[in-house]
Amino acid sequence: MNFLSIFVLIPLLMLAGLWAARGIKAIRGVMVTGASALLIASVVLTFLYLGERSAGNTAEMLFRADTLWYAPLHISYSVGVDGISVAMLLLSAVIVFTGTFASWRLQPLTKEYFLWFTLLSMGVFGFFISVDLFTMFMFYEIALIPMYLLIGVWGSGRKEYAAMKLTLMLMGGSAFLLIGILGIYFGAGATTMNLLEIAQLHNIPFAQQCIWFPLTFLGFGVLGALFPFHTWSPDGHASAPTAVSMLHAGVLMKLGGYGCFRIAMYLMPEAANELSWIFLILTGISVVYGAFSACVQTDLKYINAYSSVSHCGLVLFAILMLNQTAATGAILQMLSHGLMTALFFALIGMIYGRTHTRDVRELAGLMKIMPFLSVCYVIAGLANLGLPGLSGFIAEMTIFVGSFQNNDVFHRTLTIIACSSIVITAVYILRLVGKILYGTCTNKHHLELTDATWDERIAVICLIVCVAGLGMAPFWVSHMIGESVLPVVSQLIP
Repeated sequence: MNFLSIFVLIPLLMLAGLWAARGIKAIRGVMVTGASALLIASVVLTFLYLGERSAGNTAEMLFRADTLWYAPLHISYSVGVDGISVAMLLLSAVIVFTGTFASWRLQPLTKEYFLWFTLLSMGVFGFFISVDLFTMFMFYEIALIPMYLLIGVWGSGRKEYAAMKLTLMLMGGSAFLLIGILGIYFGAGATTMNLLEIAQLHNIPFAQQCIWFPLTFLGFGVLGALFPFHTWSPDGHASAPTAVSMLHAGVLMKLGGYGCFRIAMYLMPEAANELSWIFLILTGISVVYGAFSACVQTDLKYINAYSSVSHCGLVLFAILMLNQTAATGAILQMLSHGLMTALFFALIGMIYGRTHTRDVRELAGLMKIMPFLSVCYVIAGLANLGLPGLSGFIAEMTIFVGSFQNNDVFHRTLTIIACSSIVITAVYILRLVGKILYGTCTNKHHLELTDATWDERIAVICLIVCVAGLGMAPFWVSHMIGESVLPVVSQLIP
């Protein structure tokens, strides 16, 4: 069996184990065992990949395997990874592991919740290892479908509305994506759905690229919170349970940026050069609009959700700059934002579970009562605003340096506008930290408030270690990503 198939096999075994489990201890045991196995497998894969590269293996994708599924349409179970895929798998494993502990005390219907959570995780892992267009789309849909029930059943607030809105908008994006994938398949001569083979053939006519590129980029861009199709994101995040928000914002939204880069840009480079300016304007709006919107919110989850719109907008913005430095920054931003936003949502869920409110106007003085959670919140905020030494700084700096390499007025003007989001982010983060952590606690539950439990500390500490580790030692990650970005970017350079 191919090593990469472990990332699909483990979630399948977890589903079987959860189905057979009886009692909360057995359910937790299955989840911890499976999540730990995924984390270990992702770490082992990272070392194996780095070892192959250091040994001089120059193949674009490593650990390849192909099994024909449906011959008439040339659909295969084709898997393989490069540095980008390995980084995304490692991120996904960390979020699933920490999300398991963030959901440790979830009630009711614990088994059903973890079943859907695991199915969502399987879709994410399957998507990142796939190199067949149909297989990628299949796992993409597997990752999206559980969100409806996870939010609609276990969410809070206007959960039915948020679940329906999210599902309808993302399914609409999937419709565009399916049309785009079929267009690529038939435009390439209808002989393969393997994206590596399509890229090597490089025979999609320019006129067809100009049709399928916008559809494909838009289909993935909806999940990446592309303006004006971002409105599902704040409502979905605000209503989702804690671990689902962590996985959704931390990993699921990254499928959008990954797909835009891996499929739309790679397979249709001429159309990307011709039409990138349209999407650059939209992503520039996402970056600034999301930051400004976060400034005026009073709900902790909505603040982080609009912040995610801004930071995910930076990912698409950098990809469209069509150079290696900016594209490397985009992947670093996916990693950084995934860790930061998962940490934020975990902390918000822990605070809400104690204070029973997410309204900033009803929170104050938490530092005296919950010092551990408060210090962690400060660290998350500093990472979000780009403090040197944490992951946000290295990602955003790489993006802006790469974006400014485009020596023309249009690109540099958009880059300067996007840079303004750093200042706006600093404003709402510092105001928020000052408001909820300091002063006198006025919450009506203040006598019952406690600090983090052991399971919550495990989740939070793991995420902080990753945020700090990426910020202080980014070079091995950026080198691994940069090598894998080059084949795509070389297609994009006119």
